[in-house]
Amino acid sequence: MFTPKYPPQTTAPPATAPAPAPAAEVPAPTAPAPAPVPAAAVSTRPTVQLTPGSALALAAGGGAVVLVVGAVLVSMLLAVAITATSVAVCAVVLRSMVNQERKH
Repeated sequence: MFTPKYPPQTTAPPATAPAPAPAAEVPAPTAPAPAPVPAAAVSTRPTVQLTPGSALALAAGGGAVVLVVGAVLVSMLLAVAITATSVAVCAVVLRSMVNQERKH
């Protein structure tokens, strides 16, 4: 799957030799024949087959993961909301105390 795919040797572009010098007639060197590409080996890994029971277990496990992640995210959002509310209450109380100091 992750191995490179090479075109067949029949569709590869022909190799071009450099032009010979005009003064002397030198025959173009012939390139050696390319080595044959070995056929891809058949995988010996076992094939994964899902039975109805294992598919149901997989779906239930996925659902459980979604519920756990959702609960964690909701609890984090709730913690941020509670912290923001407490900071806002502290700010109102401090502002009220500073305003009372100025009046008295």
